Amino acid sequence: MTAKIVPLVMAGGSGTRLWPLSRETMPKQFIPLLEGRLSTFQTTLQRLADPAFDRPIVITSHDFRFIAAEQMRDIGVEGEIVLEPERRDSAAAIAVGTVMAEARDPAAVCIALASDHVIGDASAFRSDCRIAAGLAATGLIMTLGITPTHPATAYGYLAPGAALDAPHAHRLARFVEKPGRELAERYIAEGFLWNSGNFLFAARSMRAELARHAPQVLAAAEAAVAGARRDLDFLRLDPASFAAAPRISIDYAVMERTDSAGMLAASFDWSDVGTWDSIHEITPKDGDGNVLEGPAIALDTHRSLVRSEDMLTAVVGLDDVVVIATRDAVLVSAMSAAGQVKALVERMKAEGRPEASEHLRIYRPWGWYQRIDIGNRFQVKRIHVKEQAQLSLQKHFHRAEHWVVVSGTAEVTVDGTTSHVHENESVYLPIGCTHRLKNPGRIPLELIEVQVGSYTGEDDIVRIEDIYARG
Repeated sequence: MTAKIVPLVMAGGSGTRLWPLSRETMPKQFIPLLEGRLSTFQTTLQRLADPAFDRPIVITSHDFRFIAAEQMRDIGVEGEIVLEPERRDSAAAIAVGTVMAEARDPAAVCIALASDHVIGDASAFRSDCRIAAGLAATGLIMTLGITPTHPATAYGYLAPGAALDAPHAHRLARFVEKPGRELAERYIAEGFLWNSGNFLFAARSMRAELARHAPQVLAAAEAAVAGARRDLDFLRLDPASFAAAPRISIDYAVMERTDSAGMLAASFDWSDVGTWDSIHEITPKDGDGNVLEGPAIALDTHRSLVRSEDMLTAVVGLDDVVVIATRDAVLVSAMSAAGQVKALVERMKAEGRPEASEHLRIYRPWGWYQRIDIGNRFQVKRIHVKEQAQLSLQKHFHRAEHWVVVSGTAEVTVDGTTSHVHENESVYLPIGCTHRLKNPGRIPLELIEVQVGSYTGEDDIVRIEDIYARG
């Protein structure tokens, strides 16, 4: 195997099973879930920083484009960022990546992988990928299988068939999606492996299987790529074409139907960190089997996960529980019920609770803002502007704003007049004025914004000029 493997990195999911830390405005793949400062998206890309791999094609959504780009820059990774107009599940995303990879090289071999998994041994992962890629070059669609540790019902299972010409590699005799516990126990006894969601294939082979088993998905992907347009450093897929793709996973669309699949037993530890109990399972524990992160304390508590963002969280006399405290929401769950968090989030959405989807801290290409307080005719925010960054030139019809600089220096333009506002100084922005905020310095700018008016929603922003090409 001499040609480089083209990574197709799926980074568009919402990760609601790890609520309240992971929400639609900042999903789990972009959050440092484990010890260290890197997100799983970043560690995934770092595993691919090897001569065996080509520049990655990252497939994500419009809402996450600047987060993905910034996190890639932070670790020095370059790649193509492709924006899905809407979520259509993994088959459409992989089809898009396949079309793009084949256009790059007709003989391309790809790896499609999720950006939110944890892999213990990057070297073993790369070695397995080289072996699987060699088999994929012969026309097989290879998947990396994981030796089960328990009868999980959240994973697909792989039945090994005839041996292939590589150690621990077999034809895939059967692909089964998420069985019940009784079936899962039987599958483990029969030597089935878990499906890790890492697929390696020649682009031409995947295109042929999509044409055979999911022609609508392939047609939509081809049209979406053909109609794509450049937007800054991103490639935007054609919305109408992409919307025509059926919402289906690659597992159901291809892997359960193809007769050209193989499997390789992986030599690395793996977790999809899909639920809080899986986070507990792979994280180092204290003598009582607890994982305590942030300002957290436990007494007479065992085999539990307690994580807090900033407020002291104390647990007494409980075993096998999950307690996750953020600035605006707290989750308390039995460890055994951690898989039900997704259903809980759906219920909160149905009840119209913004906490189900939105964080208090909202990230923007220039930095972030965080709501401190809100009430009748007012809202207070903390605003953080990165070095040399600026907000759009804008105005509001229903509110005035007061800015107080806490640290750094703000360059403020109001109706064409520019001034510099320093620490412990403030500026008033009347209703309807045209204004812009910029950080001209080499340290972050922090300020407190007080909005006063009849309406303080985010949709009361008229952008006149914006370097980030937002509407």
